[in-house]
Amino acid sequence: MPSPSPSGDVSPTLSCKALQADWRRFVATVELTKENFEDVITNNDFVIIDFWADWCGPCKNFAPIFEEVSEKHPDIVFGKINTEKEQELAAHFQIRSIPTLMIFRDRIIIFAQPGMLPANAFEELIGKAKELDMDQVRKDIEAQQQQQG
Repeated sequence: MPSPSPSGDVSPTLSCKALQADWRRFVATVELTKENFEDVITNNDFVIIDFWADWCGPCKNFAPIFEEVSEKHPDIVFGKINTEKEQELAAHFQIRSIPTLMIFRDRIIIFAQPGMLPANAFEELIGKAKELDMDQVRKDIEAQQQQQG
C-alpha cells in the first residue's frame, strides 16, 4: 500500500514487493540470466523455465507455444534461458538437449525434461504441477536423503 507523503497525499511510488507482484501484468515471459536467476527462483513459488538457443529448430517451434501458455497463467513466472548466452546455468542444470522444460515449485525442481510439448500437453503438465502436494514432496525428499545417509 502506498505510504502518505508529509503533506498527507498518498505517494505514487510502489514498494519493491508491490512492483514484483505487478510486473507479471506486463510481461508474459522473463529472460533469466545468472544475475537474476536466484532472485526469480527465490521470490516466486512457481517458475517454469524453457532452456533454448537461437540455432535450435525445435526451440523456435516451441517458443510461440511457451509464450501463448504463459499468457494464460499470470500466477506463474515463465522464464527463458538462452543456453548460448547462459552457459553457466545450462552447465549447472546439466542441459544436454534443447529445448528443455524445467518446473520449480517452492524452489524445488519438480519436472525437468528435454523436448517440446504441444500446447494441450503443456497445459496438462501445468495442471498436474499445480495439484502437487508440496508438503508431501518435501517429506519424500527428506526420506530419500535419510536413506542415502
